[in-house]
Amino acid sequence: MPRTARLTATAAALAAISVLATACTGQSADTASDDPKADVTLNFWHGWSAPSETKAIEENIARFEQAHPNIKVNVTGNMTDDKINQALRAGGDKAPDVVSSFTTDSVGKFCNSKAFADLNPFLRKAGIDKAKVFPKTLLEYTQFNGNQCTLPLLNDAYGLVYNKTAFAAAGITEPPKTWSQFTEVAQKLTRTSGDSYEQLGLMPTFHGYETTPMRLAAQWSPTWFGADGKSNLAEDPAFAKMLAAQKDLVAKLGGYERLEKFRAGFGDEWSAEHPFHTGKVAMQIDGEWRPAMAKEAGVTFEIGTAPLPVPDDQAADYGKGYLSGTIMGIASGSKKQNAAWELVKYMTTDTEAVVAFANAIHNVPSTLAALESPNLQVSPEFKTFLDIARHPKSSTTPAQADGGTYQLTFTDFAYAVEKGDVADIPAGLAKTDQQIDTDIAKAK
Repeated sequence: MPRTARLTATAAALAAISVLATACTGQSADTASDDPKADVTLNFWHGWSAPSETKAIEENIARFEQAHPNIKVNVTGNMTDDKINQALRAGGDKAPDVVSSFTTDSVGKFCNSKAFADLNPFLRKAGIDKAKVFPKTLLEYTQFNGNQCTLPLLNDAYGLVYNKTAFAAAGITEPPKTWSQFTEVAQKLTRTSGDSYEQLGLMPTFHGYETTPMRLAAQWSPTWFGADGKSNLAEDPAFAKMLAAQKDLVAKLGGYERLEKFRAGFGDEWSAEHPFHTGKVAMQIDGEWRPAMAKEAGVTFEIGTAPLPVPDDQAADYGKGYLSGTIMGIASGSKKQNAAWELVKYMTTDTEAVVAFANAIHNVPSTLAALESPNLQVSPEFKTFLDIARHPKSSTTPAQADGGTYQLTFTDFAYAVEKGDVADIPAGLAKTDQQIDTDIAKAK
């Protein structure tokens, strides 16, 4: 189960990271003096907590320790960024040497604050060409201004999960590929019941689990920042077009208030009571984990998956999507960085390790070799997300010195748009640009 989806761009995580001092410094591959072949114990902190996930981590660590008998790893799970930052600031023997975080959007701050060591020297020393190991988009969200302070540890791709049985009942023979088709299909799948719904084609509001402005904006291939580094929301028409299209979909499915009232009765995103599982919604914008979770919940309908639709004028780019994922780094204050690198290198670049972990927790592999591995367990539903991850026009949100604060600012504006509180979207985007630029300037 991906905690990336839960924690990406959350205010709590970003606030926690903001306390890291920019003066935080440490060793690098060029200065680390510890002997990676000496007996040593590493502290590894991660955020997974579900039994199946922690079991997968333990199995991964056991394989690493078997290959590196001199290195023992103390594993601590269910760690939030807040707890990690407190420990990094305090230092000492109990602080983590290696950290895994779900907060992809915080990479800019991790790198900018020097909380994590730059891994470029370690990669060079190991003779690893990162461009030949990791997909381009994953490298983009794990570094900032040339500082590769993290590496990808599995990957999340976002697409469309749908109820094939409901599609057949509505006479729909294939998933929609363009936004106009998407709108039409969502309407066909919607059955009202009084002032509520018997079945909703899609919950389109931005409060609906993974239906975030960032996920949808990716389908318009936007440019978040200009060449001058300034926020580009008002200059790139992609943002206004996406917001207008989503606002139109909200209106055609019953309006914001009616939809939000229905959404209030939804179950937890990670439970068997998820509205897709129970048949309340027929389509869901979600990640690669949803089909497996739906099957585990005992759904009685057939599940289909597809890429998210694209704007009608970008039909040739169908297949792309939004990518994010878990990240892994070395604490800059660790005195065991050479040994810590052995663990990071194993978990992020060893094909067998990456594939085994991906199979265990139903995430997309994060290396090019693992994506093509014959040992990767690929169901028809999962293949869709592998294809999205491989698509040359799939994208992510860029790292910034303010972490993901700029995304929270844009999200707040998007909430106001769909609610009907914004009369002039272009003017509102220009004002949002100003706020983002101010926040980034303060963070540098």
